Amino acid sequence: MRFVEPIAHRREAPLARRNPVAKLAAVLIVTLGLLATLDPVAPSVVLLVELATVPAFGLSFPVLARRVRPLLYGVVFTMLGLLLFSERTGRLLTEIGPLDVTTGTVDAAVSVALRMLALALPGVIILATTDPTDLADALVQNAKAPARFAIGALAALRLLPLLGEEWRMLSLARRARGVDAGRSPVARLRLLGSLTFALLVGAIRRGTRLATAMDARGFDSGAPRTVARPQTFGPADWLLILGGALLIAAAIVASLLTGVFSPLIS
Repeated sequence: MRFVEPIAHRREAPLARRNPVAKLAAVLIVTLGLLATLDPVAPSVVLLVELATVPAFGLSFPVLARRVRPLLYGVVFTMLGLLLFSERTGRLLTEIGPLDVTTGTVDAAVSVALRMLALALPGVIILATTDPTDLADALVQNAKAPARFAIGALAALRLLPLLGEEWRMLSLARRARGVDAGRSPVARLRLLGSLTFALLVGAIRRGTRLATAMDARGFDSGAPRTVARPQTFGPADWLLILGGALLIAAAIVASLLTGVFSPLIS
């Protein structure tokens, strides 16, 4: 779970310094725009711009690659599933045993993969460049979110890295007891399911204890709260939101000009 931890020592980068609410608003605009079309051109444009702005967020590409590794696994498996089981349309490209790979299945797999990357990459970047406490403060001060929701989101983000450590401890404990799946894929799936269930039970117990402790400390008292760390929302933050709107507009225009625009609702 190290991929969810912020990179505090790189927060001097120009886009990393932006208000967390501005980052979320820009990502929301791009996400809603991408959900309006099913073609591969729009997510391609968005993905290229997102990758080009990675240095401006203070991230290096090797660090980003490590953080999106679980996402890449999901993209690969999704593409394989679409290639194998989606509807056969278009021209036949090759045959894999009893299955035919056509241009339609390839287009569908590539389009979904690009869309997954374009939608998920901004979230990874925000998590990597935003301190959870700053995010909670900005939600309360700038987005006027309820304090209970913002503090709950802060607690959840703070607990995410603990899940990775608990997963590692559960795996080591089972290995110490001689529980090993060996080379059997069925046994591996069974072991993965039991580990996931144990992690879920532990997370629910920890969340219940944390909620009780927060209520006992008056986090839901409804009393007026003071601000310890003011979060400013300046012209640069508005420019970031405007940049997100211009990006998705340019992506949709590129999709229209290439003639592949495919609206979600026709």
